[in-house]
Amino acid sequence: MKIMDILRKEFILEELKAKSKREMLVELAAVFARGKITFDPEAMLHALLEREMLGSTGIGDGIAIPHGKLAGLEEMVIAFGRSREGVDFEAMDGKPAHLFFLLMAPENSAGQHLKALAKISRMLKDAAFRKYLLAAKTHDDLYQALVEKDDEC
Repeated sequence: MKIMDILRKEFILEELKAKSKREMLVELAAVFARGKITFDPEAMLHALLEREMLGSTGIGDGIAIPHGKLAGLEEMVIAFGRSREGVDFEAMDGKPAHLFFLLMAPENSAGQHLKALAKISRMLKDAAFRKYLLAAKTHDDLYQALVEKDDEC
């Protein structure tokens, strides 16, 4: 699976403005409208918040991978965002999250959804890669780094 076949360039936010978990979910989910993805923003937010109630998707090391399933969504979508300031995402290590991959899948897509989560996790295991994503200066630098890491994993 290639994450960059799903994560479009316009779905990358180089500087999130959100200060809270809810604000971050709203801000990151809003990028899907740029790609003409048809979805109900309220239903998407509800699905993401319901998933967060099961346990935080803040996995530690400054990473959060909020995800969920949404009825009516035609294809899996992924967005990436970076917050230099960090957002409290109730991560297991107690530290704020700076790197966010938001993944939404159609209601009946368990296999692809899990493959995408596993691939994103593999990409982010590399501490040097995470550090580079935090330091990247431009949108193009972020995009290129994600493409290269996706090819490598």
